[in-house]
Amino acid sequence: MNASALILPIILSLFSLFCIFSKNDTQNSFISGAKEGLNGAFSLIPTLVLLLTAVSMFSASGAAELLAKLLSPVLNKVGVPSELAPLLIVRPLSGSGATALLTDVFEKHGPDSFIGICASVISGSSDTVFYVTALYMSGAGATKSRYTLPCAIAVMILGILLSCLLVRFFA
Repeated sequence: MNASALILPIILSLFSLFCIFSKNDTQNSFISGAKEGLNGAFSLIPTLVLLLTAVSMFSASGAAELLAKLLSPVLNKVGVPSELAPLLIVRPLSGSGATALLTDVFEKHGPDSFIGICASVISGSSDTVFYVTALYMSGAGATKSRYTLPCAIAVMILGILLSCLLVRFFA
């Protein structure tokens, strides 16, 4: 039998034994933790609805396509294929939208092409900046994000540039 198949049953068994022999009331601790988790999840729902609505409106309005056309010359100058412009615009907004665009890139250029590999590295090394920032700020109850979003966007841009540079260097 594979040892990795035993890891989860062993962890669950050890946790169960700990709960049985613990002096603490583990059942009530678990229940109160679950209640707090559910309350936190319910408090995030309005933020998620607002964010998903804004992303849908941005994509449906054609603003993403217009921005992609405007960014194409700049991307070519810094070594990022201009064909990735739609992916780079949607990636910070929507993970599922970025996955759909990644599939598009694969269909048009192939997954083993320079453009396909760049798109894969960018998708794997970046995140939905606006979604994550909104979720964390809402979850933490922070009202002033001040430097959070600009720093996150700067890191994402640096990640995009480095992704294409490293793909060009190693591929």
